[in-house]
Amino acid sequence: MTDAPPLVELVRSGFVESVHHGAVVVVRPDGSVRTAFGDVERPFFPRSSCKPLQAVGLLESGLDVGSADLALACASHNGEPGHVERALALLASAGLGESDLHCPAVYPMYEPARAEAIRTWPGERRAAMNCSGKHAAMLAACVRRGWPTRGYHDPGHELQLTIADTVEKLTGEPIAATAVDGCGAPLFAFSLTGLARSFSRLVTAQDGPARRVADAMRADPWLVAGTGRDDTLLMRAVPGLLSKVGAEGVHAMALPDGTAVALKLADGATRGRAPVLVAALRALGALPDNPAALSVVEGLGRGAGVVLGGGREVGELRVTGECLAALAS
Repeated sequence: MTDAPPLVELVRSGFVESVHHGAVVVVRPDGSVRTAFGDVERPFFPRSSCKPLQAVGLLESGLDVGSADLALACASHNGEPGHVERALALLASAGLGESDLHCPAVYPMYEPARAEAIRTWPGERRAAMNCSGKHAAMLAACVRRGWPTRGYHDPGHELQLTIADTVEKLTGEPIAATAVDGCGAPLFAFSLTGLARSFSRLVTAQDGPARRVADAMRADPWLVAGTGRDDTLLMRAVPGLLSKVGAEGVHAMALPDGTAVALKLADGATRGRAPVLVAALRALGALPDNPAALSVVEGLGRGAGVVLGGGREVGELRVTGECLAALAS
């Protein structure tokens, strides 16, 4: 995406200091493109924004869990005690333990939980890794189907082949490449349009695995992310919204009518995501009516972009005029 258009610019004292380039796409409920700004057809790795699609594949592989465990399977969680405990319980329900997880061992992302873990744990834990819910669900699906749990993360494992087939059906396009994600699980490349289209299909499904995943995430936003995280705050504030972040500047969301947005910052910047998401919600007339909820959403868009100097605000990260015009079209 080296030739990507400008999405967000950092302005300090009236001067543009830096620019984050990328692409954003909005699709209609029928999956057709409403707005495309930048190259939205070039395959890329959506990172954890793909987790809801993988969860659909897990259900189609035979995973049999309740709504809360399904939400955790879609999570990039903080590693707070409730996240860790649920991941361990999901493993135990399948007759497995933490050592069966292939994801790396880490301390929690959430600072209070991290500080407590460093003080009380003997070391880093796999269950604290933000993808532990996905890995626990993958293992549970293998046990349910009688597939080997050893090598469950291998792209050639029957579980991963089923998930890949599901991803292609939901995105409406073939997987362009398969790599390894940060957690050790397979990572699939497809277009930004395919990502947005898949989220639209999740929320518009009348029933079945796709609708179960969308409903589970929206029912338990805290399990999907955690305290203070964008996905949790957005899904709590905007009725019916489905939202999932991905590493390297990726985010996807869908309104309950099936209108969906997906974006990618070319440089992998995280701070530019929220301003674009909030601008998209505003352009779609989807900001919440409730004053408290509206304050939360607008605070996300603004808070990510405040630039401090000497302890006071001296600049801001703002969506470019070109991107705003595209979103409004």
